[in-house]
Amino acid sequence: MKRVFPSLLFLLIFFTNTVSAQKVWTLEECITYALNNNIQVKQQQLNTTISKLEYHQKIASLFPSVNGSATLAYNNGQTVDMYTNQFASQTIQSDNFSLSANMVLFDGLQLLNGLKQKQIDFLASKYDLDKMKNDISLTIATAYLQILYNIELLEIAKNQLDITNQQVARTQKLFDAGTVAKGTLLTMQSQAATDELQKVTAQNQLDIAYLTLTQLLDLQNTQGFDIVKPTLVLPDASSLLQQVDDIYNKAMDIQPDIKSAELKVQSAKKGLAISRGTFSPSLTLSGSYGTGYSGASKSITGATLAGSQTIGVTESGELVYSPIYDYTYKKISFNDQLNNNQNKTIGLYLNVPIFNKWQTQTMVGTSKMQLNIAQLNLQNTKNQLYKTIQQAYADARAALNKYTASQKSVEALTESFGYTEQKFNVGLVNSIDYNDAKNNLMKSKSDLLQAKYEYVFRVKVLDFYQGKPLKLN
Repeated sequence: MKRVFPSLLFLLIFFTNTVSAQKVWTLEECITYALNNNIQVKQQQLNTTISKLEYHQKIASLFPSVNGSATLAYNNGQTVDMYTNQFASQTIQSDNFSLSANMVLFDGLQLLNGLKQKQIDFLASKYDLDKMKNDISLTIATAYLQILYNIELLEIAKNQLDITNQQVARTQKLFDAGTVAKGTLLTMQSQAATDELQKVTAQNQLDIAYLTLTQLLDLQNTQGFDIVKPTLVLPDASSLLQQVDDIYNKAMDIQPDIKSAELKVQSAKKGLAISRGTFSPSLTLSGSYGTGYSGASKSITGATLAGSQTIGVTESGELVYSPIYDYTYKKISFNDQLNNNQNKTIGLYLNVPIFNKWQTQTMVGTSKMQLNIAQLNLQNTKNQLYKTIQQAYADARAALNKYTASQKSVEALTESFGYTEQKFNVGLVNSIDYNDAKNNLMKSKSDLLQAKYEYVFRVKVLDFYQGKPLKLN
């Protein structure tokens, strides 16, 4: 039994790793995983949350502020009791309670404009998050298509190497039979070495493409990583029938970077309104309530005549006496003192700015500059979007034209190479002409493949800017 359990555990781990290694990723899965795990996306999500909290705080700033306080103190020594105004030499207890509230009635609309500004900033941060997600999605799609391109490029290199190896084997037999010169055999072997190098290069490029995608996904374990290889259908040219301006106008309505830049202009306008509001007087309503208790506070409960004392002399020489009493006291209760010592205030406070060392003027000037910067950023964002769409449109048309021309070239060179190969097999063409024909065919196939993926990607970019999801099938 002790031997069975480790064996079962090993099989379970092996099976789990095997299943994990066998997972293949679609483009949609790669994009979803990246958006859920990318650190930059998480950071922007936190920034959006901060903007939301700041917005909620601005809402709360419109309400009155209320504060309460309570103190409990024991005074020991010669002190003046604040409630009896008498010296107290013994240890006495002193309690104070207060409640205050204030509310801004008018401040040049600074609070209201601040609230609107924070609401705009919060919406802009959400669009910034969407923009980051779009950028990551396009980057993932580019890396994904690069893998597909390198897979097909490697397949072409393998096929060319197989063809060359077959000719090397055939030429070796002819050389052994004495029907071809050694130079012909060496030429074919050299071509095989060149094709092997091209295959290795294609394999290295494919490995790098896989590494690039896994790094973009921030995968901890990339062993066994593979992607789905869809049947890539060449998109129709319907996207290219539209004008660049039509695509741009659609993108303007939906692209988050444009929305964010527009909102930041609005935020800057609110910032300017806040700065101008500091010129205005402010009016605040304030109220407070306070009370307290002193352990030295007493009330007289009775008096007994204890004698008299001379306090003066009349004009006729008669003495003036004053009675002397012995008083009895009792401490005033806690509740009675709270009622007797109440202090209530309410007031309106008007603050009129007159001169503050040009701080307000500087603040307004700075806000104007920030508004100008936001407007320039908006225009720059629009220009960049137009240039991106314009470039993608031009690249897509160029790639389609190159694809059409390369397709004709591959068809012609395939037929030409077949004819050259037949003549080479019967000795009517030398090995140099044969290799030239084969290399020209391989280059044409590579050009066709490159044009195909360039066209697919550029069309996907144009579709993406019009709000269509990134899909390959």
